[in-house]
Amino acid sequence: MSSNEIINIIGIGARTTIGATAPLTASAVRAGINCFAEHPYMIDKIGEPMIVAMDNELSEELLGIERFLQLATPAAQEALTPLKQSNPNITLIIGLPPKRIGLPAHLATEIAQQLPNKIKCTFDQIKTIAGGHASALLAIEQAIQIIQQNPAQLCLIGGVDSYLQPETLEWLDYNQHLHSTANRYGFIPGEAAGFCLLASQQTVHQLSLKPLAQILAVASTQEKNCINTDTVCIGEGLSAAFSNVFQTLKPSNRQIEQIFCDLNGERYRADEYGFSVLRTREFFVDPGKFMAPADCWGDVGAATGALLINLITTAAAKGYAQGELSLLWASSESGERSAALLQAQPLIKE
Repeated sequence: MSSNEIINIIGIGARTTIGATAPLTASAVRAGINCFAEHPYMIDKIGEPMIVAMDNELSEELLGIERFLQLATPAAQEALTPLKQSNPNITLIIGLPPKRIGLPAHLATEIAQQLPNKIKCTFDQIKTIAGGHASALLAIEQAIQIIQQNPAQLCLIGGVDSYLQPETLEWLDYNQHLHSTANRYGFIPGEAAGFCLLASQQTVHQLSLKPLAQILAVASTQEKNCINTDTVCIGEGLSAAFSNVFQTLKPSNRQIEQIFCDLNGERYRADEYGFSVLRTREFFVDPGKFMAPADCWGDVGAATGALLINLITTAAAKGYAQGELSLLWASSESGERSAALLQAQPLIKE
């Protein structure tokens, strides 16, 4: 990869139920902390309180677009911190959940209009991607194209999601997604936001920035056998995404040392990963050793990709990473499958 093709991650921001910032979130995940608790008033279909991962700093009465904005604003601001002054050449790409019951009306339009004002930043271009779990990785694909066409451009990419709208929780329960006494293979609904600031090698040098990681490859495909259908998923979409990013490894015969993913307790996702690993086993040091932080922050939907990147960069910076080469992947309910390879150099030794 030439210097003109290198895309650097230069800023990270997070707001989760286990941490108000990126460092706090990563530390909580490393310690295995979660904030799962009974919802103040939502009851599942067998009459028990729903277990959720709720941001305790936000009132349960705060719903709709304002809740999404309260989550997204501090995460986006934190990711922009490395810029010492405003930069006119920034594109904002926001990942959002796909259409579902309980989702605020006109979410994409309102977020795109209001978030720049909230974070007090001007963007020359704003895009939204309603791609669910894979949104941030889909956004990275777009950002790479933008930066390679104009190396002076920066891209702020990320996602925000909240399953805690009452109608959404009822919908999850009805469709057997909600983890409960009656459904051990469901997931804990969560809420979060995560953002990453991306820049070319040229911009890194010009602005004297310190890269946290480099994106070696990213790929997205579509799974035709989606969850909640009568079809059987054998991991064809995710396998294709893996194979595409692994093309980068073939000349060097390197193997994946760290895996970060959005497995959330649903058997569909576990089976999908198992099939995909069987097809690509030679690229992994140990495919059974992976980090699935949904057991700490719950399922965070469209926020997933950027939050996984935070775990990778923090592990490298603090010196507890298992290696320099990391795979992260995410699977959306609507069929999008995305994977990315990151190279993170340790910056600090503990």
